[in-house]
This record gives sequence, structure tokens and C-alpha cells, in this order.
Amino acid sequence: MAPLDQDDVHSVAPEVAVEFFREIMPFNTLDEEALNRLARHCRIDFFPKGTHLFKTGETEVEYLYVIQRGGIKSFIVDDEGVVTLKDYRGEGSVIGALALIRGTRANLDVETVEDTFCFLVPKQIFLELINEQPGFAQYYLKSLSNKVVATAYTELRRHKWTRRGEDDLYLFTKRAAELIKTVRKVPATCSIQEAAAAMTRYRVGSLLIHDPDKPEVIVGIITDKDLRSKVLARGLDYTLKVEEIMSSPVRTVESQAVCFEVLLKMMSTNIHHLAVEQGGRIAGVITSHDIMLQQGHSPYYLFKEILSQTTFQGLYPLSQKIPEMIRSLIKEGGKAGNITRMIAVLNDHILERILTLLVDYMGPPPVPFCFLLMGSEGRREQTFRTDQDNAIIYADPVDEEQKKDAESYFKEFARQAIDQLVNCGYPLCPGDIMARNPKWCQPYSTWCGYFERWVSAPDPQELLNVMIFFDFRSGFGDAGLAEMLRDHLNRLTRRQEIYLMHLAKDCLAHRPPLSFFKSFIVQKNGEHKNTLDIKGQGITPFVNFARIMALKHEINETNTLARFNVLVEKGHISRDFWQAATDAYELQMQLRLVHQLYQIDNGILPDNHINPANLTELEKQMLKEAFTVIERLQSLLKTIFPVV
Repeated sequence: MAPLDQDDVHSVAPEVAVEFFREIMPFNTLDEEALNRLARHCRIDFFPKGTHLFKTGETEVEYLYVIQRGGIKSFIVDDEGVVTLKDYRGEGSVIGALALIRGTRANLDVETVEDTFCFLVPKQIFLELINEQPGFAQYYLKSLSNKVVATAYTELRRHKWTRRGEDDLYLFTKRAAELIKTVRKVPATCSIQEAAAAMTRYRVGSLLIHDPDKPEVIVGIITDKDLRSKVLARGLDYTLKVEEIMSSPVRTVESQAVCFEVLLKMMSTNIHHLAVEQGGRIAGVITSHDIMLQQGHSPYYLFKEILSQTTFQGLYPLSQKIPEMIRSLIKEGGKAGNITRMIAVLNDHILERILTLLVDYMGPPPVPFCFLLMGSEGRREQTFRTDQDNAIIYADPVDEEQKKDAESYFKEFARQAIDQLVNCGYPLCPGDIMARNPKWCQPYSTWCGYFERWVSAPDPQELLNVMIFFDFRSGFGDAGLAEMLRDHLNRLTRRQEIYLMHLAKDCLAHRPPLSFFKSFIVQKNGEHKNTLDIKGQGITPFVNFARIMALKHEINETNTLARFNVLVEKGHISRDFWQAATDAYELQMQLRLVHQLYQIDNGILPDNHINPANLTELEKQMLKEAFTVIERLQSLLKTIFPVV
């Protein structure tokens, strides 16, 4: 439908319009002056049943349509003429808000399903209300956010690749409940031989074990691997009760978990059978084989390749396969948070194989140790080009001889570990924050001293190190040492919270790259002319904010999204703020991943410098909205640390 001329609309008495708008959201949030101004400028028009109001990609939207009486439907027609119904809307609903806010043509076909009257609010008046009335703007931006974010992710995927069929999107669409089969279980009192016979009879690779007196209560699980490794290999008596070899408690996933979440849990825990929980009870079992059958090229294949390697050389080419796997996940609809977690799981397993082989080669260490991962590795937020950030913490030696043995062993261990990681494609840290640096290969007591100094008298020059080191997690070895160090840091923070003010001050120093008129601020010259640093200028403020809040509230999570989730669950931030922050963070990470994958495909060393001119209009709009959330982060920090 063509844009309406002035003659096509009909005036309405302002008091009639005011009375109508006072009763519907979000117009009822407007003050009297704004309501009267709206009423003076709006018109009303009649559209018979079957009127095609908007056509996707063609209609220039000049008005906000507010349905006074009647109804409409919105839909999409694909290239083959197939119609997909999206929504029905009735009295008080609006049409055209998204197109007006984005400044684009209609994004859906819209048709009246009955005789319909609409108030027509001119584009200029609507946008003035968005800019001048915070409550009004928040309603529309919040109500549209999920739709816009979903559309943005679709555009990001479509921007570089052709969309695949629904069958190829199973990882992010198919639920665990769709893959489970009939529950097969036996009582805990049955014999191992009886359980093996049941597995053969049912043709399954696992059995759930239930309480003998309460069949609905699942107490364990056995798999065909248990029969091989726990029974045959050890020569156990087949007449023993199955409870002697079962794994308990049973690891579970929710029935509504998408296959990607199930796969990620299997790979993280190296467990191939997970029970599916539905309505508080176990409904069945899902296996890695079930998921692999759904897709020819699954991340699980790469995972199995890594675990099967028995030489360092065998691991070298495997990290190079990660970009291809990530490409598939992006095309299948994976969000950045999911994809970076998958990258972290695969990188962790490569690291574990390297260090396991190294311990086998060098022999056991003189004291327990933990290989720490820090920075983006510690946060499980690696992308395609992440430098090494690691360290070694080991138990305090009991005497001088053990001290010398430990220093000698871990010096050589660290040197070889870093060399092997480089061979696998993980670049050296330019700042030498790696275990091969003697400063970062120390006993527990020395590490405690480092943190005590950083917390009690933070040096502005060391803030960068602090931000890297405080995101540490265990990567290999005795995780208890990392947990002890985290507990020590929590105790220090309780006594010396003032250091958080220094971190907050640094966070406030990073302004979003937007001008007063909300235009992108890009580099004017040099190698990265006309680009902005999506990591340093956009993502880092979210990472820093989440870290500061995690330290303040003794949250041990290191992943940024996980930190935000705990913060909202414990009531430290509002749900509205959490939604805005997580959406903004994920969108920027998605842009970063797509940008880097495009560079890899074109033989360019991946970086974080994005040229806004290469983005679609929707991507530009969403990125600007993401940058404005940085101001909200910083305002909240000023409230928490008022003297900053």
C-alpha cells in the first residue's frame, strides 16, 4: 500500500483521541501536554477487510498505525509463495513501530482480517515521543528487543552465508525430549548378569537403575562401558548386584534443553549418557550417539579426535579444524555465548591432552599443581584469535630440597607446555603472561602474596594485570589449588573493598564510541582507519562491569554471561537491566565472531576492528543500542561507588 496522502485520512476531535490513548499502553504513560500534542497531529482512517497495509521490503512506513477497532494479521511470503503467519493484532495494538524506529521499509506483510479503523500517528511525532519520553521509549524498545535481536542474528548469519534447511538447524532447535526413547530400567537389587541380559534384550547401551521399592525413583545408571571396564576388566562376579557398578547420582538435563546444550554438557564432563528430566522425573536417556546421528559433521567428532590422540604431533592440526566447526554453528543459528563456550571446551581438551602427555613424558610432579587459565581463556570467551594467558600454581614445598625439585620440574614443564600450545596454533602472549615466565610459575603462598599486594595497594600500572589474573580458573591438575586461591581473594575483598573503586574508575574511563548525535566514532587514520575496536570499545566495559560486581558479591563464576545470570538471580541487578546487558553483549560478540570468520575465509589475520559501513542497517541500529547500554553500566557503577 502506498503512503497515505493528507486527503486519505480523516481528522478526529482531539478529546476523542486523548480519551482513546489514555486507555492503552504505553500512551497512558504520557503527560497531558504530550497527549494533547499527539491528539492534535493524529488522524483516523478506515480499512476494509482484506486491505493489504504493508508489503515486506516495499512499503515506506510513514505512520504508526494504532488499531482503534478491528484486527490485522502479519505474515511473510517466501520466494516460492509459501505464507508463514507471524501474528494477529487487535484493538489497542500498533503496526509499524519497528520500521519507524529502524528507519526502514516494512519488515512484514500486513493485512486487515476485518473492517478496521486505525489512528495514524505521523512518523515525526512518534519519533519525537521516543526521544523525549523515557517511559514511552522503554516500552517500545523493550517489547521489540527480543524480535529485533532474533532478526539481527538472522541477518548476521545471512550477511555472509546462505541459510541452510531446517534439518541442518537441529542443534539449536531440536529438544532433548524429542530424542529420548522408551525408558529402560532395572532395580538396584538385580544382578550384573541380569542387567546385561536386559541391555541385550532391549538393544540399548545403558540402563537406568531404580530404587527396588520405588520404581519411579532413579538412583543410578549403567552403560555398556561399565560392563567392560568395571566388570570384565576387573573379573567381577556377575552375580553381584548392579548397584555395585552403577554411576550415581545420575547426571541429568532438562527435557526442554536444546541439543547443543546437551552436547556441550557431554563434552564438558566427558559423559556420553545423560538422563532427561521432565516434570521432576526421569523420562529417559539421551546419548552422544543419538545426537551424532542427527548431523554428519558434529563438534562431537572433533572432540573424539582430540581425546584419541596419543602424540603431541597428532594434536597440532586439530585446533585448525575449530574455525570450520564454528562456521557450521554460526550458520545453524548459534549465539555467541554458546559458540564461545564450545570453543572453550575444545581448547580445554586440547590443553588437557597436551599436559597429560607431558606429565607422562616427564613423570609425576614433586608436588600437586594446577595450570591456571586467565583472561578470555579463564572466562571461556575465546574467539578465533586469542593469545595465551596462563600460569602455574603449585603446593608449597615442605623443605628446601622439594622446593628446588619443584622449581626445576615446573620450569621445564612450563617451557614445553607453552611450546606445544604454540605448535597447536595458540599465539604467545605479547605481555609474557604465561607459565614459562618464572614470575607466574610459583607456589600457593607466593600467589597469595601477589593478590594481597594487588588488593591492598592497587597500582594503576598493574590494573591490566589485575583484570587478567582475577578471571582465573583451573585448566588442568589439582583444581583445589585454584579454589583455595579464589577463597583467599574473596576474603581479601571483604577486608579491602576499596580496590574495587580503582577497577570501577578504570571502567568509567572507557566511553562508548558514539557521538552526541549517536553516530559511530571511528579511527580517523592509520592501519585501522574508519573502524572501531569492537572488543576494546564495546565488549570490554561489559566484561569489566561483570568482574567488578562478581568480586564485590563473591561470585566465583568467571564467564561474563554467567556472572550476569548470578547477579540477577541474587537480586544485585534488575531483570530489565540484565536483559539489556546480555542482549548487548551477545550481539557484539556475534558481530566479532562473524567478522573474524570472514577474515579467516579471506586469508586475513583475524582482529577486532569492524568498519560500521560494512554492516546492514539493522546491525548498525542494534550496535548503537548496545553501545548505549554501556552508559547504563557506568551509571550503575557510579551509584554503587559514589566517590569514583
